[in-house]
Amino acid sequence: MDSKETVTAVEEAAANAASGGPIRKLYDWCIAWADTPYATPALFVMSFAESSFFPIPPDVLQIALSVAKPTRSFFYAAVSVVGSVLGGVLGWVIGYCLWTALAPYFFDFVPGFTTANFELVRDWYHGNAFASILLASFTPIPYKIFTIASGVFHVGLPVLIVASLVGRSARFFLVAAVIYKFGPKVKEYIEKYFNIATVVMAILLVGGFVAIKYLKH
Repeated sequence: MDSKETVTAVEEAAANAASGGPIRKLYDWCIAWADTPYATPALFVMSFAESSFFPIPPDVLQIALSVAKPTRSFFYAAVSVVGSVLGGVLGWVIGYCLWTALAPYFFDFVPGFTTANFELVRDWYHGNAFASILLASFTPIPYKIFTIASGVFHVGLPVLIVASLVGRSARFFLVAAVIYKFGPKVKEYIEKYFNIATVVMAILLVGGFVAIKYLKH
């Protein structure tokens, strides 16, 4: 990913955030599940789907649920971890068994999926697949690209599961600990600074792929 692509990605994120675009609407839709009797199943499904195709990370619903019931923060983290790791296994199956048929859909419609990013992941897998998956499962780098690529490039399923368990647990239980400590203030800041957070996440996402490109040399 070159500097021009970096600028474009960040500009698109800024425009989307400022206009209340589809990402913001999808975010609001995810948050709305927190006020329904199906909040916990919705968190599991969102965590599962985000590991292969869904664009919104489960953290947003996990935060909303944890703010409402801080004593259950770590339970919601566990739901996110289990759903996400099982979704990662689905991503591996998609890559291993169905990639030829489904590749056009992912490249055309799933955010973060580009030929360039996919090639970068393949190159990094040749160096250290475990570390690559661990990094992606903890950071804003799209985890779904790594789960599907692990199947495409025949990374062992146990490697994916163990790395994902470590990275996703660290991420979601860190969120739980922050909510348990600071409570509703976290959600208030997310709502207040959503536009800025969207741009920052885009910068971190793009920066992660830039790091992949240069660390492999």
